[in-house]
Parts: sequence; structure tokens; C-alpha cells
Amino acid sequence: MTAEDFKTRGNKAFSSGQFDEAIKLFSQAIEMDPSNHVLYSNRSAAHASLKDYQNALQDAEKTVQLKPDWARGYSRKGAALHGLGDLVAAADAYKAGLKIDPNNAQLQKSLDDVEAAMAAEGDNPFGNIFGPEGLAKIASNPKVAPLLAQPDIQAKIQDIQKNPQNMNLYMRDPRIMTLMMAAMGLDATVANNAEDAAAAAAAAANDAESRSAPNPTATSKSEPKKAQPEPEPELTEEEKEKKQKRAQSDREKDLGNQAYKQRKFDEALSHYDKAWELDNTNIAVLTNKAAALYEAERYDESIKTCEDAVDAGREQRADYKIIARALGRMANAYMKKGDLDNAIKYYNKSLTEHRTPDILTKLKEAEKLKAIQEKESYRNPQLADEAREKGNELFKESNFAEAVKYYTEAIKRNDADPRNYSNRAACYVKLMAFPEAEKDCDAALQLDPNFVKAYIRKAAILHAKRDYVKAIDMCNEAKEKDVEGKHTQEIDAQIFKCYAGLNQVQNTGNREENLKRAMNDPEVQAIMADPVMNSILKQMQEDPRAAQDHMKNPQVAAKIRTLINAGIIQVR
Repeated sequence: MTAEDFKTRGNKAFSSGQFDEAIKLFSQAIEMDPSNHVLYSNRSAAHASLKDYQNALQDAEKTVQLKPDWARGYSRKGAALHGLGDLVAAADAYKAGLKIDPNNAQLQKSLDDVEAAMAAEGDNPFGNIFGPEGLAKIASNPKVAPLLAQPDIQAKIQDIQKNPQNMNLYMRDPRIMTLMMAAMGLDATVANNAEDAAAAAAAAANDAESRSAPNPTATSKSEPKKAQPEPEPELTEEEKEKKQKRAQSDREKDLGNQAYKQRKFDEALSHYDKAWELDNTNIAVLTNKAAALYEAERYDESIKTCEDAVDAGREQRADYKIIARALGRMANAYMKKGDLDNAIKYYNKSLTEHRTPDILTKLKEAEKLKAIQEKESYRNPQLADEAREKGNELFKESNFAEAVKYYTEAIKRNDADPRNYSNRAACYVKLMAFPEAEKDCDAALQLDPNFVKAYIRKAAILHAKRDYVKAIDMCNEAKEKDVEGKHTQEIDAQIFKCYAGLNQVQNTGNREENLKRAMNDPEVQAIMADPVMNSILKQMQEDPRAAQDHMKNPQVAAKIRTLINAGIIQVR
């Protein structure tokens, strides 16, 4: 990079309020071109913006040394001296600048501000107490000199230097009072009491006023305006031309945006092309052009324009949000073309640059569509049947884990065939993986509510989980679905197993111990604590036929089954 490049970036950082970065960039430019007076002037402005007036003064003096006939250098010097509180020297600097450029309004205003501040000092009993002479006295006094190192004291002194009238704001700070006495050559023992310090300072001030003010009743002048350092960095003719071209480019871009909103895409594209010709660093023009091409369904051209925007943006170190926008629009175009791989790729790249909810939502949609596409492309009923048959062979050989793999492959190839889920459920039962087996049975029944084999398998799972009452209910559902009676023997065998298990729960061991163990179940406790259920159980005990009516209520029936399964209610 050249010195001019560093200066341009420094000006941009300055305009954004990044003064530390601006100083760094101007310094790099100075290293490459130490005789360029504009670089020192711009760095002086950056130092002044940070209230670092000492370094601002050094750069201003270097500016004047390199270019003594340039009025801006004296303006920088005056601003730095004013910031340091040396009003007389600041006025001299502004006057020197006006000799070179008598019609410079900014120099004249700055001089007026300094002279107003000097006049105010004449009416202020404290005057320039913290000027160079006063600070020298303080620094030479070992008792009070350490106070100058305190940051808040430095800030207060600088404020007083800029406007002596502000002394009234700090009169109750004993440290300021102590420094004032030291600056006036009085005994400067650090005050322990703010009121004592204020009284001592006031007495000293009155003495100073009686010596310096011939008319103590004169009215004070209004508080002068504070002088402000000139923050604008100096632009070269080349920079001014670039700024003008950007303004012209932005105008064409705005015309393009208006046409875009009216869906006049050809007109919008014409304006965007003119805007890019005027300033080929205006990256937003390309992203807007890409959007117009997208709406005009010219997707390949939109993608190419986005690629150009990304390349140009990287080269110019453009804002990452602009890069992200270009990448996102590129992904949108790929989506319209049905190229999901590239759409996902560029949505991810966009999110890497700048994360936005809109792009994140579009990425999820693209990923979902891709998953559906992959699933559909993998579907093959014939291969699914072959995989299921292979799984059946392995099941017969008791190789259940391997059989699960083939049944899973069959499901991937054809997830609309309930047999694939039912067969895998049988394997899961053998492997004691009951939750997975139950999910597969439910999936099979969702696909085919009349699939009797799935009911029987789910009943077997419930039996294995010792949920005998639910298993019996499932067997009864299987009987209803088995219209032709092909599975009657298998269903009855399962029902017999369930009743045997239920009988074992209710009659094995000590009845009292079984009831005690059942009552430790939180679900059983909640049912038994329900007044409505207590009333129903009492009715059932007095009239067993009442159970049939209550079992018609699904909620009551579920609770009764839980109590039967726990052994609280016995079935005979």
C-alpha cells in the first residue's frame, strides 16, 4: 500500500470516529512520505479529537515547518494551544494564519473565541491560574505535585484551562483548592477539609482581585464559547474527485432503487450500470443489481454479479454486511435454479460474514428440501423388499442385530411399507429394546391401522414391560381387526400369557406386601388420592357390574387398568 492509501483509510477511520485507528494509519503514511504536510495536519486533528493536545501541537508545528504558507497548519496549531490553555500563543497562531488567508472564516471564528476566553480571564479573579507558570509552581512543590498525576484532577484542570469560569464547578474539591494555592505561591499543604481549602483559596482570590481589578463592581462578561478543534482531515484533489463521483454514483443507484420498487427491472439495471461506471468501489450498486436480475429471473447473471460484488468487496475491505448480502443473494439464485448444494454452501458463507434470522431460515429450508430430495432419490420398493427378505433370513438365524440393519435399509428404501417397521420391532423385542420396538409398532399402525401383526407385536412388548392390562386391551383390538380370524390362535396365546402374568402379580407373595409395594408407585398414589376414583372403586366393590359402565369412560378405564396391573384390584 502507498502513503496515499494509508491516508485515505485514515480519513475514513477519522470520519467514523475511530481516532486511534486514524492516528495509526496516518503514522504509517508518514513513515512512507515524511515530507507530506497534509499527513501531519490530519494526525494533529485526530490527536486533538482525543484531547491529546500536546501531540496535536507537535504535529501542527511540523505542518507549519513543512508548509509555512499554508493557513490550515496555523489553524491546527491554534486549536492545540487553545486546548493546552495557552490562549495568548493560540491567538498568535490564528493571527499568523489570517495573514496568509485573511478571508478564512474558520480562522477568524477561532481567533474570536480565544480572545473572548482571554477577556473572560481578565474578569475572573483566578485568571490563568493553571497556565504554564502556575503549573510550573505546582510541579516544583513536592507536597502537591503528585496530585497532577490523578486522572480526574487532570480532566478538571484541562476544563478550567479551556474556560476559567468553570472553576466554580470544582470549588468544593480540596485537591483543586490546594493546587490553586500552590499555583499562587501560597502554603500548599494538602487541605483536609474542603471548606477550609475553599476559604483559603477565596481569600487568596480576593487578594488577587484587589491587586488586578481596578473596578470591583464591574459586571462580568458572558461566558465565552469553547473553541473546538477542527476535526475535518484535509482532502486532496484526487480524494475530492472520488467523493464527487461517489455522490453521483449514489444518485444513479437511488434512481435504480426507485425503478426496482416499481418492478421496472430493465430501467433499474440501466441506472445501476451507470452508477457502477461512475464509481467502481460502490459495492452496494452490485448487490442491488443482483437483486434486480434475480427478480427478472436472470439467475445466472445475478450469480455472476454477486461474485463480482464479493471479489470487489474483499479487495476494498468493504463492510462484512455487504459481503454477506451478496452471498445471500447468490444463494437465493441457486435455490431458484434448484441447485440446493450451492444454495446451502452460500447461505452458510453468508452467515459466516454476518448472521441474520432471514438467511438462517432460508438455510434450514434448503437443508430440509435437500433431505427430502435425497430420501426420494434413495427410494426403491424392489430393493426394500430384498432387504426385508434378507432381514427375515437373519431373524430366523437369531442374528437379530444384523437383521435390524437390513430392516432399517428396507425402511430407507420404502418407508411406506408397514411390514418393514413391524419386522424391525420384532428384532428390537428380542434385543430387549422395548421403547424402539414400540415406536416401530406405532409407525406400522399409523401406515396401516388394520395391520393385525403390529397389534400382536405391540401386545408382546407391553407384556414384556409387565403392563398386562394394556397388553390384553391391545390383543382385543387385534381380534377386532382380524376379521378373517387368521391370527386367532396367536392372539389367544398372547392373552393367556397376559392373564398368567397378571395372576402372578396378584397372587404371588404376601397380599399386604404386594399392596404396600404398589402404593409406593407415584401413579398409583395419585389415583388412590382422587376422591372421584375412590367413589368409583366403592361402587365397583358393592356392585361388580358397575365396572362395565365405568370402563366406558376412557380416562377412568385407564386408571382402573393401572390399579389392576399393580394388583390393587383383582380380576377373577
